[in-house]
Amino acid sequence: MRFLTAFTLSCYGILHGFDRIRFRGTQRHLCYVQGLDQFLLHKAHVQLEDFADYAKSTSQRLCQRIETQARDQGIEPHYVELSSTSKEEVAAELARKAGRTDGLRAVLKALEPCTTFEVRKDHTLGRLALKGKAGKCLHYYHYWLDPRLGPCHLRLQTWFPFPVFVCVNGREMLARQMTAAGMKFRQRDNCFSWIEDSTRAQAMMNEQLRMNWSAELTRLLTASHPDWQDWPGQERDYYWSAEQTEWASDVMFRSQRELKALMPSFIHHAMTTLNSSHVMKFLGHHINKTGTVNDHFEGEVGTDMTRRPEGTRVAFRVKGNGVKFYDKQGSVLRVETTLNEVKHFKSYRPSEGEPEGAKSWRPMKKGVSDLPRRAEVSQQANERCLDSLASVVPAQTVAETLKRVSRRRKKAGVTLRALNVHGEDHELLKIIGRGECLLSGFRNRDVRAGLRDEVSTSAVSYRLRLLRHHGVIYKVSGTHRYQVTRKGRELIAALTKAQEIPTPKENRKMPA
Repeated sequence: MRFLTAFTLSCYGILHGFDRIRFRGTQRHLCYVQGLDQFLLHKAHVQLEDFADYAKSTSQRLCQRIETQARDQGIEPHYVELSSTSKEEVAAELARKAGRTDGLRAVLKALEPCTTFEVRKDHTLGRLALKGKAGKCLHYYHYWLDPRLGPCHLRLQTWFPFPVFVCVNGREMLARQMTAAGMKFRQRDNCFSWIEDSTRAQAMMNEQLRMNWSAELTRLLTASHPDWQDWPGQERDYYWSAEQTEWASDVMFRSQRELKALMPSFIHHAMTTLNSSHVMKFLGHHINKTGTVNDHFEGEVGTDMTRRPEGTRVAFRVKGNGVKFYDKQGSVLRVETTLNEVKHFKSYRPSEGEPEGAKSWRPMKKGVSDLPRRAEVSQQANERCLDSLASVVPAQTVAETLKRVSRRRKKAGVTLRALNVHGEDHELLKIIGRGECLLSGFRNRDVRAGLRDEVSTSAVSYRLRLLRHHGVIYKVSGTHRYQVTRKGRELIAALTKAQEIPTPKENRKMPA
């Protein structure tokens, strides 16, 4: 990886793997109108006019059973009234007071939004019909310290169609594995600033891709709600999918000082150099041969920077997915890909209807069977981002970079003067180093508008021609617009390091 090659003396190593994963379990035959309608008619033998009473009584019995099971284990379910209350903190406090350090630690309940069904008169059909609707119902949270999944929780909706949500953290799972194996490490929050054997730790992280996630999640559901299969419509296994995954690459620096010195350059590079096409490439979108975004793309591409007490975060967004990097716990540079929408990615698999059939590249599913491919796509996105950040390190020192343009050049028999980066050309370099110029290019009139003194068009043309001959800029064919070359970006970055050019604005959105 280019990043580790560039910073090999500054880093302990790098760890790739899942951070937070949010799973969803569904009874697929109940989660859409036609399926539930068929279940009520042929399995439950419930008429539509009786659905409301049937659903209410089922929900009440389910709540009573869950609370009875919790009390049998010595745990009193705790009601959380406010949505702003941190359930993790409440659960941790309840577990501390009860002295529960392993297994089921707490059970919470809260009235929260849900997607469910109701029966209404369908004027088109002239009869009652099931309709999907947004509502509110009681949800139960079971907080576990599981021997395999580590700290995690399961959230159960108590109204049809009874979806289940499970949140786990890959870093916490690894911490328990390393502790059991007797490995030494330093953990802060959910990242590691140092690991005794990073190669062995990476092998442990890779084991998560080979886990039978369906079996593990079903085991957790059964532990939380032992007789779930006896309830209406639950005779089938739950279908488990990954609603959201966070795949993180943690670069462990040897000291906070080294990472702190590099972060301003990383941020400047991200906010001024990376345009919408770069961001889309991170997340695997097609880019035209000209380097522009595909005309058929619909959606927003954005970049923003946020300063937080613990560090600075730069985030790139494409539709529902994103890549971000930030300094975590002082000495860790984390690059993290978050995937919510995966349809535009491809997975090499058979069709869902023919599991033993021929494999081909098909749209990726959210199902856990595609989790290894999802991790592969996320890893590629992280590596593209890290490789881009590696380019902020100039091939030469700052002095050598400035020296390259401080010599006269000959072209077509004409001798051109050297650039005076600290004198008469300094203001011009400041203008073309602005974020909007690096992103969208600039014209003669843009430069004239930015100069403090009034300068003629021909005088600016001469100075731009000088920059072109020194390889700092190039002219876009068929237009009056110029773009900064890679050599020019290195020059601007070198001047930034010398604190000659201020950092551009922190926040902006990029057009797709």
